[in-house]
Amino acid sequence: METPVLGFEPRCPHLFNTNSRPSSSLPASTLSVRTLTAATVVKSPATVVVVAEAPRTKPHSKSFLTRKSAISEIEQSPDFLSSLQRLSRVLKVQDLNVILRDFGISGRWQDLIQLFDWMQQHGKVSDSTYSSCIKFVGAKSVSKALEIYQSIPDESTKTNVYICNSILSCLVKNGKLDSCIKLFDQMKRDGLKPDVVTYNTLLAGFIKVKNGYPKAMELVGELPHNGIKMDGVMYGTVLAICASNGRCEEAESFVQQMKDEGHSPNMYHYSSLLNSYSWKGDYKKADELMTEMKSVGLVPNKVMMTTLLKVYIKGGLFERSRELLSELESAGYSENEMPYCMLMDGLSKTGKLEEAMTIFDDMKAKGVKSDGYANSIMIAALCRSKRFEEAKQLARDSETTYEKCDLVMLNTMLCAYCRAGEMESVMRMMKKMDEQAVSPDYNTFHILIKYFIKEKLHLLAYQTLLDMHSKGHRLEEELCSSLIYHLGKIRAHSEAFSVYNMLRYSKRTICKDLHEKILHILIHGKLLKDAYVVVKDNAKVISQPTLKRFCKAFMVSGNINLVNDVLKVLHGSGHKIDQVQFEIAIARYISQPDKKELLLQLLQWMPGQGYVVDSSTRNLILKQSHLFGRQLIAEILSKHHIVSRTMVRSRSELKFSRGQRGR
Repeated sequence: METPVLGFEPRCPHLFNTNSRPSSSLPASTLSVRTLTAATVVKSPATVVVVAEAPRTKPHSKSFLTRKSAISEIEQSPDFLSSLQRLSRVLKVQDLNVILRDFGISGRWQDLIQLFDWMQQHGKVSDSTYSSCIKFVGAKSVSKALEIYQSIPDESTKTNVYICNSILSCLVKNGKLDSCIKLFDQMKRDGLKPDVVTYNTLLAGFIKVKNGYPKAMELVGELPHNGIKMDGVMYGTVLAICASNGRCEEAESFVQQMKDEGHSPNMYHYSSLLNSYSWKGDYKKADELMTEMKSVGLVPNKVMMTTLLKVYIKGGLFERSRELLSELESAGYSENEMPYCMLMDGLSKTGKLEEAMTIFDDMKAKGVKSDGYANSIMIAALCRSKRFEEAKQLARDSETTYEKCDLVMLNTMLCAYCRAGEMESVMRMMKKMDEQAVSPDYNTFHILIKYFIKEKLHLLAYQTLLDMHSKGHRLEEELCSSLIYHLGKIRAHSEAFSVYNMLRYSKRTICKDLHEKILHILIHGKLLKDAYVVVKDNAKVISQPTLKRFCKAFMVSGNINLVNDVLKVLHGSGHKIDQVQFEIAIARYISQPDKKELLLQLLQWMPGQGYVVDSSTRNLILKQSHLFGRQLIAEILSKHHIVSRTMVRSRSELKFSRGQRGR
């Protein structure tokens, strides 16, 4: 099996471990593709070291020069497949892998795919072929990379750790973490022996995942079973996960653990630990950490100082925050707007809008480079303070100043225009988003729907909600409930029911009042079949008066074929059906003799549930008994009479018993 030298991505422990330094005998400039093809790879469970050969004293062989020339000719040929066909006899698999990687590095994606297909057809593939191809193809198309992985015919090749690491890395980089974990579990079942790179790859995916800490710890728990020890890289990743999940105590524990194991924390580790303190604004621990870091000879860099600023702001230490901002300016670390944005945001969210505006004006006066985020923060702050005219003006200034804006900025400006009631500006912003091919997110839809409801554009709000739902965004119950109410008011009953269903099927428990609200709307709109669906699923949480109203409406004009079903559902929910409803239902059946079976089923069902027909309904049935069979009707009504007498006797006995107890 070919050693996957060219496809290997060397880890860089010296970036995370102060005890490790790059080899002075192998400078980065010498690690070209050609050098690596002539290198030796030394592997251990935790490290991979590329050792260059000693300088050659003899000229290259004729075979080597021929292969080298063939590689160059194929890569430079306008029709590389023809050249490949002609020169294939002199090339080895590793030579084809060199071409494959060169195509990937130079972005020749289609050529790479064609070459890979040719190599497969001619049986000239190795583990390194799959690893490299997946890596480069995955940067362009995750589905194609997965297709290549799944097409590997040999199971042992499929669980090769380098190949597995390539496809897992591809999934992580493309945000497909759930799919990545499922595939990893399958790989382990199939025989994969994961290495430290595997776990570093997977853990890196959890850094920006909400509530990703527990799953990340499951992976860390697997390490001892696979004979893997955490290295500086992994500690850095785990600390970043702790920081992104606000787990400062756990982060402290991991830092202590790495020290106990002989690792020296570096700037990256300290930065992550400091970031974990920002969740609660624990400035005391932050200051202690900065002191410790300086004591081991580490000088705070831009990231550390900016993170410390974040801690101070969260802790409400605005005076110290201003002092630190001045230090950042003196050190040349405030050339962009981020530190100013952090302080402005913190001040504005604690009601210190004027102070935030002072920082904003100061930043502009100093000519600090801005991409518009500072404007975005101030627009949002002005909106929160209901200073809509100022927010609108700043939004217009931002539109003029920044030709291209990201989604956060566009949403902020859109919100300002909506709050100010500027319909023309709202439409302009929506058009700009289309022109810049910016896809709306949850916030965009939420802003627009609230605005359209406020402007009484309820059908437009409904269409926007449909679009939001089709894009897979979560629906907010309060917003949907408001839209349902307003759609009901304008008699858009079907649209209101559509919103209700979208919310209902979003796999969440919704407020029971919403079932009653939609039921009233459907009854009013005479959408009784839809109303029956609501009742059937939620009868036990709907009030008795509303159920009674529904029952009456359905008996009068609902689908006659469902009348018996409706009565059974209502009875099953504990609702007591009164005589009026039975009389209406029976009268409808009698008026349609072809519904004879439904009438007979209803009359036979009633006595068993404690219901009987009253005298007027009985007389109505007897008058038309020739249509339904006199003998059968007589037998059924006889049962009703017996049950009626029993019920009267029971009531009399109960009344007598209560009278006796009263004496």
